[in-house]
Amino acid sequence: MNVPHYIPVMLNCAGRRCVVVGGGIIAERKAGALLASSAETIVISPSLTPYLMSCYEKGQLHWINREYREGDLSGAFLAYAATNDSQVNEAVVAEAESRGVPVNDAGDGARGSFITPASIRRGGLIVAVSTSGAGPTVSRRLCVEVDELFGEHYETYIDFLSEIRVRIKEQVLDRGRRQLLFKALAEMDILTEIREGRFQPWSEEKLAAWIDAYQEE
Repeated sequence: MNVPHYIPVMLNCAGRRCVVVGGGIIAERKAGALLASSAETIVISPSLTPYLMSCYEKGQLHWINREYREGDLSGAFLAYAATNDSQVNEAVVAEAESRGVPVNDAGDGARGSFITPASIRRGGLIVAVSTSGAGPTVSRRLCVEVDELFGEHYETYIDFLSEIRVRIKEQVLDRGRRQLLFKALAEMDILTEIREGRFQPWSEEKLAAWIDAYQEE
């Protein structure tokens, strides 16, 4: 059996309609990830876990209190088939594919169009690990090992890079000069400064002086 050659993708689901069919523990994990991404999260199930019910009561997600019906994926950007009934999951996958909606089958990853990797987050840093569906437990164990390589310093570092890149885009209109600044930013050893406790957030004056120092030749 050939292992699928998956393409890693980071999706921006903020404000987009994402549907989870199922209300159990697996559906809870899928919905939780969507909520963290600020997606418009819809859960379709006659019952919910206590956590999902809490999210519903707080107005964080939409709950359709019934079994899945064909047509429920209308307007969806993303879908998860996460029930304990393989026939229902299969029907969700079939509808998603007919509508061109990316879908994950939590019971049989090979049947959907995408799988969800194990991942760790350090602020804006996301590290994903996947065995292409061959061993989800192994993926989670590998993620723990990878997590040990990244301390809290990386969160500060990624936040700094993100802030400076935004400021460069706002203040530097010339594309060539922007690229020069992005390259210089990537080559700076800010991470060592953070690790050694020497790093200080940049002031407006320091940022302006740094930008002025890098003129395109």
